[in-house]
Amino acid sequence: MHGCGLETGRRSASRCLRHVLVLTLLLPALALAHKASDSYLRLGPEHDGRAELRWDIAVRDLDLAIGLDTDGDRLLRWGELRGQLGRIVDHLAARLTLAGADGSACTLPLAALGIEARVDGPYLALGGRYRCTGGLKTLDYRLLAGLDPTHRGLLRRGGGEGQSVRPLDPAGGPVVLAADGTTTIGAFFGQGVHHILIGYDHLLFLLCLILPAVFRRRDGEWQCAPDRLAALRSVLVTVSLFTLAHSITLALATLGLVRLPPAWVEAAIAASIVLAAGLALRGQGQRREAWLAFAFGLVHGFGFANVLVGLELPAGAFALALAGFNLGVEAGQLLVVGLALGVFFALPGRGRLAPRLMPVGALAAMGLGGVWLVERLMAAGLGS
Repeated sequence: MHGCGLETGRRSASRCLRHVLVLTLLLPALALAHKASDSYLRLGPEHDGRAELRWDIAVRDLDLAIGLDTDGDRLLRWGELRGQLGRIVDHLAARLTLAGADGSACTLPLAALGIEARVDGPYLALGGRYRCTGGLKTLDYRLLAGLDPTHRGLLRRGGGEGQSVRPLDPAGGPVVLAADGTTTIGAFFGQGVHHILIGYDHLLFLLCLILPAVFRRRDGEWQCAPDRLAALRSVLVTVSLFTLAHSITLALATLGLVRLPPAWVEAAIAASIVLAAGLALRGQGQRREAWLAFAFGLVHGFGFANVLVGLELPAGAFALALAGFNLGVEAGQLLVVGLALGVFFALPGRGRLAPRLMPVGALAAMGLGGVWLVERLMAAGLGS
């Protein structure tokens, strides 16, 4: 048995074609999924139960929530937003509730402050001064709940070195806020795990690199790797280089030392999937996946960095947030790779499946990466 294109017999070729067709039909639904997003909520130092609040929300997320693009040209202009500011403020005020120590709702008059340009697009800034009986105790954040399960709010509370930072899950219900102003590694560990698990493009690239360690092409046909221990060593090297590379650029980008346009970074990530899948399909990945992992890992690190760039934390809190987030990314990454290897090694009849599974999987990855690439290049062109 050979690869999909080399199989003999009309029945086996037809079966292989059906597999590719089914996977290809799934690509548009996966590719058009809304990209993960974050908003930034800042609460100033509190005095007698009062403090300043600022909330920065990506305009693209507001468009998803209430539909702001009135002319349908996929470009949101200030004129389109200005006429809908009252509607926007009302929508957001209904999705953020603060409560004091006695359980009563805090007063929070919100007002639009203007548009701020950030590296990943324009954000609408809102502000207000809240007042809570006995001080702020609980916060209920519900922006994009039921619309985008990937969305998170990033809360920064306090001032100076005594700031606390935590992610907010729109579906998580009210959270009790700690009295102290400290940031722990654990506060962002879960956010890192969440980010890599919804980062389908990052995971797909990594899986394309480890496939040649499990299925190898010898004498023109696909076979299962005969030595599992050697395959595991190869995967470990690949994952370690990917981790090292994206950790470097994650730190550089979040520290503000290197900045790249996010739209073009996302397009480069999609291109990396197409290249890795193409090399795997040709049976060349096993010799090159380590270098690809490091080279494109540098690019993927800029994609991870968008979560932390807007926090503007002091050095101590920022270092803890960065460390926790990066550890969470690595934990989620190892979880997915471990599960994938377990499935590959546990497949019954792996030797018979290899000639179909490898080319079908690689072709599906190339197709999905290609759709992402076209979509993101178009988005980058519209945003330029």
